[in-house]
Amino acid sequence: MIHTIRSTRFNLSISKLVKPHVIRAYATVPPGAPAFQVFDRHVKQMQKDRAAISVESSREVDYIKDEVAARVADRLLDIKRNFSQVVDLGSGCGHIVKHLDPTMVKKLIMCDLSVEIERHVVDEEHLPFKEDSLEAVLSSLSLNWVNDLPGALIQIRKALKPDGVFIGAMFGGDTLFELRTSLQLAETERESGVSPRVSPMTDSSDISRLLTRAGFTLTTVDVDEIQVNYPSAFELMQDLRSMGEKLHGNPDGSIPATFQIIYMIGWKPSPDTPKPKKRGSANASLKDVL
Repeated sequence: MIHTIRSTRFNLSISKLVKPHVIRAYATVPPGAPAFQVFDRHVKQMQKDRAAISVESSREVDYIKDEVAARVADRLLDIKRNFSQVVDLGSGCGHIVKHLDPTMVKKLIMCDLSVEIERHVVDEEHLPFKEDSLEAVLSSLSLNWVNDLPGALIQIRKALKPDGVFIGAMFGGDTLFELRTSLQLAETERESGVSPRVSPMTDSSDISRLLTRAGFTLTTVDVDEIQVNYPSAFELMQDLRSMGEKLHGNPDGSIPATFQIIYMIGWKPSPDTPKPKKRGSANASLKDVL
């Protein structure tokens, strides 16, 4: 089933995506060696500052960030407990806080890399929180530009109290595949080669393994797709710039852009964490239930 969302500028359609299992290998970095720098964090801060200063244009393109933030907040609201302190990592202008129940979250600490946003200035690669100090950490579309994602997840897990929860969302590897394909075809035709025009992104199967590697338990990963139809590639480029982010055509001449969103949940282990039952200990058959 496809659910349609109306925004002030475009029509968005969202559908569930199930991907086949893909086995990938990870490169290892010797202890003490610096992580490979894919993204320039200073440039990323400048992009976020520019987007924060351009308030009017930034608010016009909040439709994707607001939609993803609402789904992240829904996952927190599904947890039947009250939280005294929650961190919103990469909060931007406050996309998640709009959708939280104030009776459920006593205090929300909003953190962002941009100095132009009146929040705690925090780099996702260097978290300032004490170990075992947070009940929950939320992150909506901010971890894509982290160079050491495994390290960032480990820092989040360490900052959580036992039985604390991390809920996040990232752009997936199929994001903007229409734009990438169009650019590759055009560049191959004119330059006889291709250059990377869209930042590298991770895959859902990678996220599941990274959460486990970081020490999380009871991990959950699922994928949504949001498709936006733009009048042309120029509007798409302008919106990406206004978001602070760095063609195939429809029959009506519009340009589709698919944003693949990977949602993830991980819990910090504690003595109270539910343990899986031993194999063969079930007293009912799933075949009988189905």
